[in-house]
Amino acid sequence: MSESNFLDISISNQQLTRIANDQEIKTYPISTAKNGPGECRGSECTPRGWHSIRAKIGANQPLNSVFIARRPTGEIYSPELALQFPQRDWILTRILWLGGLEPGKNRYGQVDSSWRYIYIHGTPDELMDGTPQSHGCIRMKNADIAELFELVDAGLKVFIHE
Repeated sequence: MSESNFLDISISNQQLTRIANDQEIKTYPISTAKNGPGECRGSECTPRGWHSIRAKIGANQPLNSVFIARRPTGEIYSPELALQFPQRDWILTRILWLGGLEPGKNRYGQVDSSWRYIYIHGTPDELMDGTPQSHGCIRMKNADIAELFELVDAGLKVFIHE
């Protein structure tokens, strides 16, 4: 696939770069899966290949808004809230829900990124230390995902690679 406007996600560099008109516009630090790259459902790996943003969720929510099942809970993340719910996988601020575009690789069956609920989303900023730590999603700092959310449209292509 040849695209001049897309998001480039490098698993090895733990970076997301916004590309517009074939130019690198801005690079953000990210955290991908602690289990590494992979496509299978239940693997908790970050899927590779071409995707698109299938939905943008969380417009106008405050920074650090907590989401469960893609719905805002009304909570605002804080260290105190984290102590109350130590097992939560924190999905904060905004969600860019990804859908795979490559049948058999990241679309349909046991490798479908949409059915795996793979997102680009905010996470507690203190967890962003440059290492892979997610359960498959692409985590970002809250101010970064809020900024990116305003700059991209649903349907934008996303390329995830090692």
